[in-house]
Amino acid sequence: MDEGYEIYCGLDVGKSEHHAAALNAAGERVFDKPLPQDEARLRELFTGLQQHGRVLVIVDQPNTIGALPIAVARDCGCTVAYLPGLAMRKAADLYPGKCKTDARDAFIIAETARAMPHTLRAVDRDSEVLAALKVLSGFDADLTHECTRAINRLRSLLLQIFPALERVFPGTVLTRSLVLELFIKYAGPTGLRAAGRSNVLRWARNHSRKDPVNLVDAIFTALSEQTVTVIGTEAVELVIPRVADQIKELKHQRAIVAEEVEKLLHDFPLSRVLMSMPGVGIKTAATILLTIGDAGTFTTPGHLAAYAGIAPVTRRSGTSIRGEFPARSGNKQLKNALFRSAWIASCHHPASKAYYQKKRDQGKKHNAAVICLARRRCDVIYSMLKHGTLFEEKPALAA
Repeated sequence: MDEGYEIYCGLDVGKSEHHAAALNAAGERVFDKPLPQDEARLRELFTGLQQHGRVLVIVDQPNTIGALPIAVARDCGCTVAYLPGLAMRKAADLYPGKCKTDARDAFIIAETARAMPHTLRAVDRDSEVLAALKVLSGFDADLTHECTRAINRLRSLLLQIFPALERVFPGTVLTRSLVLELFIKYAGPTGLRAAGRSNVLRWARNHSRKDPVNLVDAIFTALSEQTVTVIGTEAVELVIPRVADQIKELKHQRAIVAEEVEKLLHDFPLSRVLMSMPGVGIKTAATILLTIGDAGTFTTPGHLAAYAGIAPVTRRSGTSIRGEFPARSGNKQLKNALFRSAWIASCHHPASKAYYQKKRDQGKKHNAAVICLARRRCDVIYSMLKHGTLFEEKPALAA
């Protein structure tokens, strides 16, 4: 982040009111007042501060309640940055007192930006694609959480009344379209028994492209293993089809969101750059773009790796503590995306598979070997984003 600013304006944003603290390059306060969530007042502040020179506006929340201040600041010609919450909390510990007020938070945001500009992150680079992608990704994350809760509820209901039947649907089998439709139609063990094997099999064949004989046989084998009726079965079988229908609808909504994300990324240059790398698909590319953009705020690949939490941390203290340890910090979303893509590459990309196996032969466990591969791939991703170049396979060196 550029350090050549005359004014550092920290904004502790709020739903209806913000608190702004502006410091000059020497650390002297030039503004320290609350102001409403109002375009006219925000514009008046930013325009007034620009009389002192270049203005850097720093927010602690770039989305939702912080969106309007960012838009107004940019429209006024100010540079905008974001101070992550973890960095702000650590910086707050450096100042005396434990009180938490909007005025104190705004001052800490401004002072941290002035004294430690490396802690700042850029806010979406005026890209409509990234802004839309952030909204869709957030919505997809909400849908994922709701879908997971509904799946757990359905599994819990089956376990409550018929454990043997629940065991027929391990893992993702429970969320297959045929299984969900089956629960919507027959509800549970009572409805399945009443319909009989032949009727259920006939219905399943009409609703499946694959032969459902094995699944239907497993269902009725499980039904034969329990003769007692658990108290509350009738009520549970009223709920099961509703939960199954909820899961079906959530999966449909996620599919729609995935199509929209694919459309957004289709003509976005950096997405094509990222997806040219083995192991990087649409979701991984979207996560990387949302967290680091074009990697312009990172000076080196090591800086990016440290931000992602995949760079080893060196610890030395006298002669008793010496070595490198796994990082426990970093951007979790970015770390997970890089880890998943490295894992996929280690299974399907020959060069990545060879590097992964090399680390395993050195005695590293699976996760550690994948992290090593992710760290290596991070350098490549950084270079690709910086130069806008597609992934190229390096030829093997001659022996």
